[in-house]
Amino acid sequence: MKRIGIFPNLDKDKALELTGQLVKWLEDQGIQVGLSADIASLIKREDLSLPSWDTPLDLMVVLGGDGTLLNAAKAVALSGTPVLGVNLGHLGFLTEVETGDLFFSLPRVIQGEYQVEERMMLDAEVIRAGRPVAGFLALNEVVLTKGSFARLVRFDVEIDGGSVDTYSADGVIVSTPTGSTAYSLSAGGPIVTPDLGVMIITPICPHTLYWRSLVIASYREVKIRVGMAHPETMLTVDGQVGYGLERGDEVNVTRAPVVARLVRTSNRSFFSLLRSKLKEGESGAN
Repeated sequence: MKRIGIFPNLDKDKALELTGQLVKWLEDQGIQVGLSADIASLIKREDLSLPSWDTPLDLMVVLGGDGTLLNAAKAVALSGTPVLGVNLGHLGFLTEVETGDLFFSLPRVIQGEYQVEERMMLDAEVIRAGRPVAGFLALNEVVLTKGSFARLVRFDVEIDGGSVDTYSADGVIVSTPTGSTAYSLSAGGPIVTPDLGVMIITPICPHTLYWRSLVIASYREVKIRVGMAHPETMLTVDGQVGYGLERGDEVNVTRAPVVARLVRTSNRSFFSLLRSKLKEGESGAN
């Protein structure tokens, strides 16, 4: 590997300190380092600043939790850079390496001892008065929610132009298999293995007895129309980006033409990871 990017979450303790240590270690190995302009300035290495994350990289090392990895994976999706997640957070469902193992695992990755796991992503486009007004890329999910108002919102759901249903609910989630273990799971959706090419539509507290999650092929198009909205009705992408919605807005969700490329260094199965991480979540909640 000739050039490696570092993507730290400065809200995490010691992330900046670890970034400096990693820069020195990589340069000692003769590897070029790339940083965002703000991080390069903070560690007084402006010479490492990249114009954008579209710059060719052999690897992106992400220092943070799952949220940081979601941001990093979307930032380099177009360039196809593989992402190695280093867990500085709590559960670390998507991250691969714990902080204490970083300098043990990284030499193996540099030598090519890893696999790349491709995860499907979603494109979401907001249509207002017949015109596109916003577009987003998601790795976990896109969510339409009512905000803090204690009243339901009416959503009209279509798949490939055919009506599925009109229902009142707190919201609706369209997730990838990766996102099936995130918000969708909390809303009662199914767990889906990440190698499947599907989308999961899960309502949030629907005001009906029969509505359940739908699992559909990823080549289909999901359209959700806001039939009745409140001032805080929002589209939220991966729990990080919000966009205000109005009555009559449509959100079209399709499979994105790009994928997230996650570096895997171990042979642990999805199911063993699921067991261990969900147990950690239970203990952390108690």
